[in-house]
Amino acid sequence: NARYVHTNIVADDWKRLVQFYKEVFGCEPMPPQRHHSGQWLADVTGIPGADLEGIHLRLPGFDDNGPTLEIFQYQQAEDRLQPATNRPGFAHIAFAVDDVEAAREAVLAAGGGALGELVTVDVAGAGRITLVYMKDPEGNIIELQRWA
Repeated sequence: NARYVHTNIVADDWKRLVQFYKEVFGCEPMPPQRHHSGQWLADVTGIPGADLEGIHLRLPGFDDNGPTLEIFQYQQAEDRLQPATNRPGFAHIAFAVDDVEAAREAVLAAGGGALGELVTVDVAGAGRITLVYMKDPEGNIIELQRWA
C-alpha cells in the first residue's frame, strides 16, 4: 500500500525558491527547517560528505497530511542542466489556477519566466483546458492550468 508524499526540487538558493512558491501559489512552510548531514545522508544519496538544508512546503489544496514540495539546497551541487519540457525524466509540476493569465503574470512578477505561449484547447473526452508552461526563478518548469 503506497501513498504519494512529496516532490523534491534541488535549489541553488532554497530560501529564494521557497519565497517564490509562497508568494505565487500560497504554499506554506511545514516546519521543521531541515539541515541534514552525516554518514546516513552520504549513504542514502551516494554523495560523500553530503550536506543539505531546506524545508517542505504544504501544497495548495491540501492539509498538513497532504503531499509536499520539498526544497533542498546541497553544499555539493552539480552543474545545472537547463530544464526542458521534452528532457527525459521529471519535466514539470502543475498547478490548477482560477485564472491562467493572472497566474502567469504573478509568476513573472515574482521573478519567474515565460517558457511557452498560453493556449486553450479542446481535449477529446476530457474537456477544454487553458494552460501555459512557465519557469520558476531557477528555471524549473511549472504548468499553470484551468479546465473549463
